[in-house]
Amino acid sequence: MSTPDLVIRGGTIADGRGGELIEADVAITGGRISEVGKVSAKGKEEIDARGKLVTPGFVDVHTHYDGQVTWSQDITPSSQNGVTTAIMGNCGVGFAPCKPVDHVRLIQLMEGVEDIPEPVLSAGIPWAWESFPDYMDWLSKRDFDIDVGAQLPHAALRVYVMGERGARRDPSTAEDNAAMAKLAGEAVRSGALGFSTSRTLNHRTSTGDFTPTLKAGEDELTAIAGAMHSQGRSVLQFVLDLSTLHEDLPMMLRVADSTKCPISFSITQNDKAPTRWRQTLDEINAAAKRGLSITAQIAARPVGLLLGLELSRNPFQTHPSYRRIAHLPLKERLARLHQSDLRKAILSETATSTDDPLFFRPNYDKMFLLGDPPDYEQPPENALGPQARKQGRQPEELAYEAMLSDEGKGMLYVPFLNYADGNLDATREMLIDPQSVPGLSDGGAHCGIICDASFPTYLLTHWTRDRKRGERLTIPFVVAAQSRKTALSVGLTDRGLIAPGYKADVNVIDYDRLHLHPPKVHYDLPVGGRRLLQDVDGYEATIVSGVVTRRHGEATGQRPGKLIRGAQGGELGA
Repeated sequence: MSTPDLVIRGGTIADGRGGELIEADVAITGGRISEVGKVSAKGKEEIDARGKLVTPGFVDVHTHYDGQVTWSQDITPSSQNGVTTAIMGNCGVGFAPCKPVDHVRLIQLMEGVEDIPEPVLSAGIPWAWESFPDYMDWLSKRDFDIDVGAQLPHAALRVYVMGERGARRDPSTAEDNAAMAKLAGEAVRSGALGFSTSRTLNHRTSTGDFTPTLKAGEDELTAIAGAMHSQGRSVLQFVLDLSTLHEDLPMMLRVADSTKCPISFSITQNDKAPTRWRQTLDEINAAAKRGLSITAQIAARPVGLLLGLELSRNPFQTHPSYRRIAHLPLKERLARLHQSDLRKAILSETATSTDDPLFFRPNYDKMFLLGDPPDYEQPPENALGPQARKQGRQPEELAYEAMLSDEGKGMLYVPFLNYADGNLDATREMLIDPQSVPGLSDGGAHCGIICDASFPTYLLTHWTRDRKRGERLTIPFVVAAQSRKTALSVGLTDRGLIAPGYKADVNVIDYDRLHLHPPKVHYDLPVGGRRLLQDVDGYEATIVSGVVTRRHGEATGQRPGKLIRGAQGGELGA
């Protein structure tokens, strides 16, 4: 027997199938798992995993690293949270195909939709491509700390073919549809795992324009999805608005039915219709029984805004007195905000109207201090509104003081999806639905307002160990959901299992120590750009294609990750 490259000894294995935990060794040879059980051969390298949880690497199907992969080889923060495969190009936004004249347009769209600052994108993206196949060829020459897969973004495709007409959301012609379909087929042949689109009013450019794909016709979507799926397995990923769900979901199901293209879309609980998610899941389960391949992407916790002086939004940003100092550097702004006259003026004013889709008129009964460790499932009485009433004060005062804490780095937390009931019971029901997978982490995006790339870690810490306000989930279930099940949903049958023959993407986790720290702002993007990150403890080792990329929470500098070219591992089965 040949000497294994790596042996993981004596770990407690959640193998990705969802069955009982087992204690075993794992041998890895040539980037593949070669043996699971009692491994007698000594490895060239060995990891003592006794008392540790051993899982497949996590597959995150909803990220936005389209820009970051062009300037960085380390796909953080996802790679810090046990993710070994990340799928980017979601929500219809990305950077290929793109003509030089449209570089600024696509940057403004990404900045507006995903809150990635324009200076970062302008400085970081080299624009060494025009077509989508060119983009894939360029990326294929790069090495990463995880594998990355790409989807063809509808907005980029539409603008590339239709120009200004596409950007202003004109209906496409038959000639436009044929041109988009041809390019979509080429994208799949070059390795695209899918196609993504958006139909939500919340997705706007940084200049306030709606996304080019908002009202794209059924004929357009059918032409594109059909052309892609005819060239190989391809997933259609989309985002819908609650207000138009009754029209858009049946249309997307018709597209899936006519093209046989698998579809995947986000489901969340919305405060305006807090039980609509259940009806939506019933509809997609009925569609699945009719033979459609359909997956719901579910957020692991509330989708919540982080507000603060160092961040993109804060509760007082539309108050006239605050707006007069908003341009000042943080240190100067903080000094002014400590002045009693300015404090009194700001607190006497009210929020004014704005068309910013991510500025919610402050509801202090839904605004929390996140705490340390961060608590994403706090009871309603913890909110600033009830706390202020209890103290005989105004909630605005508590918010103001919280933001000034920690030298102006204090943050407020506003859960705006998946928290209509003041708990995560609905989220649990969504997660256990047979048609759902964990999703919506948005890794690489929302740099100054949302910090959800830690979803994979949160699924393990909160849902299997720490939850106190309701039922938990089991470790085998959670591991299978975010490794094997997510992998299969995007056509990657070669990973997500700890079993002989499968890709050696593995996590060794000190489960008892696994812990998320509060979000903090870092200035480590191109040109000193800002992003929210959460430190995490407990990942003893992360292994990609048999190579240890992170050890004891630190990067090893090894980058075996590659661009994924199309669906993988058909010979291994589903």
